[in-house]
Amino acid sequence: MDLKKLQKEIYQNKIDKNFNVKDVDLEFDLTRGELDEAQEAHQQKRSDLREELADVAIYLLGLAEILKVDLEREIVEKVSKNKKRRYKKINREQVDVDKQNIK
Repeated sequence: MDLKKLQKEIYQNKIDKNFNVKDVDLEFDLTRGELDEAQEAHQQKRSDLREELADVAIYLLGLAEILKVDLEREIVEKVSKNKKRRYKKINREQVDVDKQNIK
């Protein structure tokens, strides 16, 4: 899958359908709403969880294109960065040791 191409395709679909591509705050809200729907589907053990997760990804990729962010590149860079990080479990939570100055 070419995420960069998919991101552009999602954006073009928004244009074609006359969906919002200007109000960034609205897009953040809509993306959050899709994430809430996915969580609800998970909690209720609904069969549409996969589709709801796809909606989250679609909204996120559309938002990235609106903001001119190459999300594929950013994800690859972030995964690489995360692999090098050191984490320590504190109170059931993983904490970035380097960021928090924890030994």
